[in-house]
Amino acid sequence: MRKQPLSVVVAAIFACSVAGCATTMQSTQSGSPAGAPRTPAEQARADSGRMPFTAADVHFMQGMIHHHAQAVVMAGWAQTHGARPDVKTLAQRIDVAQRDEMAFMQRWLRERHQDAPDPLEHYQMGMSMPQNELMPGMLTDEQMKQLDAARGPEFDRLFLTFMIQHHTGAITMVNQLFASPGAGQELYVFRFASDVNADQTTEIERMRLMLGDSAR
Repeated sequence: MRKQPLSVVVAAIFACSVAGCATTMQSTQSGSPAGAPRTPAEQARADSGRMPFTAADVHFMQGMIHHHAQAVVMAGWAQTHGARPDVKTLAQRIDVAQRDEMAFMQRWLRERHQDAPDPLEHYQMGMSMPQNELMPGMLTDEQMKQLDAARGPEFDRLFLTFMIQHHTGAITMVNQLFASPGAGQELYVFRFASDVNADQTTEIERMRLMLGDSAR
C-alpha cells in the first residue's frame, strides 16, 4: 500500500480540525447542536431581536381583545340568568379561555410597544361599545340588552344563537388577517389566530347541537 507524504497527512488533519472548530463555534453561538432546530428565543436572538409583525397583526390583536371582552360579559350572565347546566358549563369554559387569551394578546401588544386595550373595565362601568367600532360578529347594544333581559330557556336560546354569531365573527377576523398581505406570519400571531379558528369552529358545532336540543 502506497504511503501518503507526511505533508499531505498533516494538511488533512489540520483541515479536519478547522472544520470541527467551525462546527463547535456554530453550535455554541446558536445555543443548540449544529443542525438542530432553533427555539423561538434562539431565533429571536439570531434575528438581532427583531419582532416581525405588521399593522394588520396589531389591528387583529387589539380588535380581538374587544371581541373577547364582550364574550366574557355574555358568559358571565349565564351564571345569574337561569341558564341550564350545560350552557353554564360552556359559558364557564368560554370565560376562562377568553380571559387567558386576552391576557396573552395584551402582553403581546405591550412587548411590541403597542396600545393594549382593557375593554372589560369599559363594560364593568356599564358602557357599551360604539357601534362603528364593533368587530365582526359582535352584538349590538340592542342585542346585548335583549340577552341581559332574558331568563331561563329564553336566555339559553339567545345565548347560544348570539354566541354562534359572535364566534363566526371571530373566524371572519382570522380570515381577514390571513388575507392581508404579509399579515399573520409572525410566530405567535400565526399560532394564536390558527387556534382561534380551530377552537371556535369546534364550539360553533357544539352550540348548534345544544341549540337543537333546546328546541325539542
